[in-house]
Amino acid sequence: MARSDIHVVMLPWSAFGHLIPFFQLSVALAKSGIKVSFISTPANIRRLPKVPSNLENLIDLVAFQLPALDEQQYSFPEGSEATVDIPSEKIQYLKIAYDLLEHPIKQFISDQRPDWILADAIPHWVVEISRDHQIPLIRFSVFSASALSFLCNPSFLTGDGQKRMRSCPETWTSPPEWYDFPSSLAYPSFLATGMHEGFYKRNASGISDAERVAKTIQGSKALAVRSCPEYEPEYFKVLEKIIGKPIIPVGLLLPEKPERRRITDKSWVEVFEWLDEQKPRSVVFVGFGSECKLSKEQVHEIANGLQLSELPFLWALRKPDWAPSDLDALPPGFSERSHGRGVVCFGWAPQLEILGHSSIGGSLFHSGWGSIIETLQFGHCLVVLPLVIDQPLNARLLVEKGLAVEIERKEDGSFSKEDVAKALRLAMVSDEGESVRVRAREAAQVFGNRDLQNSYIDNFVEYLMKNMELQSNGAINDS
Repeated sequence: MARSDIHVVMLPWSAFGHLIPFFQLSVALAKSGIKVSFISTPANIRRLPKVPSNLENLIDLVAFQLPALDEQQYSFPEGSEATVDIPSEKIQYLKIAYDLLEHPIKQFISDQRPDWILADAIPHWVVEISRDHQIPLIRFSVFSASALSFLCNPSFLTGDGQKRMRSCPETWTSPPEWYDFPSSLAYPSFLATGMHEGFYKRNASGISDAERVAKTIQGSKALAVRSCPEYEPEYFKVLEKIIGKPIIPVGLLLPEKPERRRITDKSWVEVFEWLDEQKPRSVVFVGFGSECKLSKEQVHEIANGLQLSELPFLWALRKPDWAPSDLDALPPGFSERSHGRGVVCFGWAPQLEILGHSSIGGSLFHSGWGSIIETLQFGHCLVVLPLVIDQPLNARLLVEKGLAVEIERKEDGSFSKEDVAKALRLAMVSDEGESVRVRAREAAQVFGNRDLQNSYIDNFVEYLMKNMELQSNGAINDS
């Protein structure tokens, strides 16, 4: 069977931390000659990167209109089709609308008859579509193997198993008993309660996230993971043990190397000219993305901590909802006090181009898995302030491996400017933090190794081809 004979449907959840890795995997598969249909909604597809011109005949971006909800209390602004567009408390209503895409997607799959479906955890109904049309399903996870192994043991996601092993938030604050090796993975108590309720509690969609995860794992032939064993070998092994199905690393899905000449916006040209004037590896890049909603107190402590650290910095800051204007987001007088030593840019930022600049030496961020990959490919040291979902687990593993410094926090999760400045100086300039800087540069040999990462795509393509042949010969049983 030729690679060009294989057709894969991609079905990501409507969050850009999911859409982008699914898109990157689509591009990687298309480069191998596989045809891909990428399904999402119009506004989400418009915000994706451009499909490379040489792959346009292999990647079909399929847009289905997000259904409107009848109930007024469920509604969100027109054009809001991803989690970044709406307040966190309304994400449960986005899941209701997303679930209503089941019928048009089922019809599309019935008409197209793809060879494989690669789906996220949220569209649990794809399991029935896969079974009814006898099209094999692979669950693709955008999380690391370590986070998956902590969160997604099928035996303890629902029912009596969940009540026994994860009955309360306190059970999240220590490594799980299915780890047969020393591990620091756990949630701090100030994040455990929200995570426990958000994962196990049934929301307005009528089904909990844990139930969605359990169903998609159970209905899949295999689990594809955006990671590589060179980074977290023991967690891949424990995943194989608890899932009981093939665990396939697809590599880190590195984005294309940035090109400086792409920067044409006048304000950003000036920022890069400022970066050109800074010493190599001296500047801290600060970025918490678009999904994390920082409070006024958090933004101000970060700002004052940057000032107290006396390090040069570049901060990409999205205007918080609580701030009337961009400048109102910062402490009074901050811009004047940091003039010349630091730059704050509001709105979208060319993050890869920034991270690739020679003056950047470290990054202060939320420890989201995608941002870890983007940063460590350049060998920058990491200062982490985890806030939601898998970020606390990612942060713990980074610190355990000596790749990051985590900002100290009080029992209620708060932190001070002194905590921020201490972590920044430890990671960036102190003798005590030299080992962190050395290990981060060494990590680039894995995170920036394109040949290694591409080899995992080759292996994944071989799996798709081999199992297509087995399936055509009737050798694959239904899950």
